[in-house]
Amino acid sequence: MMVCEYKPGLEGIPAAQSSISHVDGQKGILEYRGIRIEELAEKSTFLETAYLLIWGELPSKEELEAFEHEVRYHRRIKYRIRDMMKCFPESGHPMDALQASAAALGLFYSLRDLHNPAYIRDSVVRLIATIPTMVAAFQLMRKGNDPVKPRDDLDYSANFLYMLNEREPDPLAAKIFDICLILHVEHTMNASTFSARVTASTLTDPYAVVASAVGTLGGPLHGGANEEVIQMLEEIGSVENVRPYVEDLLQRKAKIMGFGHRVYKVKDPRATILQTLAEQLFDKFGADKYYEIAQEMERVVAEKLSGKGIYPNVDFYSGLVYRKMGIPTDLFTPIFAIARVAGWLAHWKEQLAENRIFRPTQIYNGKHEIPYLPIDQR
Repeated sequence: MMVCEYKPGLEGIPAAQSSISHVDGQKGILEYRGIRIEELAEKSTFLETAYLLIWGELPSKEELEAFEHEVRYHRRIKYRIRDMMKCFPESGHPMDALQASAAALGLFYSLRDLHNPAYIRDSVVRLIATIPTMVAAFQLMRKGNDPVKPRDDLDYSANFLYMLNEREPDPLAAKIFDICLILHVEHTMNASTFSARVTASTLTDPYAVVASAVGTLGGPLHGGANEEVIQMLEEIGSVENVRPYVEDLLQRKAKIMGFGHRVYKVKDPRATILQTLAEQLFDKFGADKYYEIAQEMERVVAEKLSGKGIYPNVDFYSGLVYRKMGIPTDLFTPIFAIARVAGWLAHWKEQLAENRIFRPTQIYNGKHEIPYLPIDQR
């Protein structure tokens, strides 16, 4: 009998062959379809980057305009989904609301025509277009307000911020938000992407694929980490408290939220870009005292743990950017999902191309030959 080596969390075990994104954790390189993340953040838009990931190459001007037009005019959600969302408890987490809403969307588009390119494109457009609408709608409805209708004259990121805050956003804030979406759109075989590919391998519909990935993203060890970073900074309270706080965590061998990565052994390139974006926001809209705490924390952790390859990851500065935009903390992860939907759909499309259902094995460590005891003898 062949003995398999057990790897907790499947660490380091390839689960698929993919041409969507690449990470070099030793050099701090992240590429989407071979293009460096720094270049895309500077020159591209979220929808152009989404197109690149899903269809494999940068679109022509005509292709991009057509894609943007389709997304722009599919932003509205069915009134029955909106009515369903009104019944969600106000205290519920927005990620749970998003997972339920994404799954419900599939009820209205239940045809699974997975070999039809038109079905693939329609599903991609519909999910990328409506996920932001559902996130913004739940935010307003849990406060007792009606959702704000999308505006066809606003681009993707500006429209979301408009629906969320009921006012047209500052152009700088909209641009920075769009870059944030680019930074979060894809990152190889992370937990939620693996979840998406496993679900996709059963040949279910893309709405179930996205719903399963949303559920995975919601955990504090994945997308939920940026919420916990803000909570940690609030708990520290001042620059003077940083060193004793970090030393206490290290003594207790507790996790420092926003630091360390399974892949990166240097500073996450997305964290570097996000830090620059945060400073741009602070220059225009005023400083945030928690940024000083974050900077000191990065210095202290580098002093203590840089030899172990532990540096800020994407979650460490993203929350400060969203916080400055006035976005509630528990919406940070749903915003992560707005971006990552495009990455999940790229993997869904790639999985379908050469599909084989995921069926990993296990190493059984239980007992054998245990007799059944009648209930009166137990």
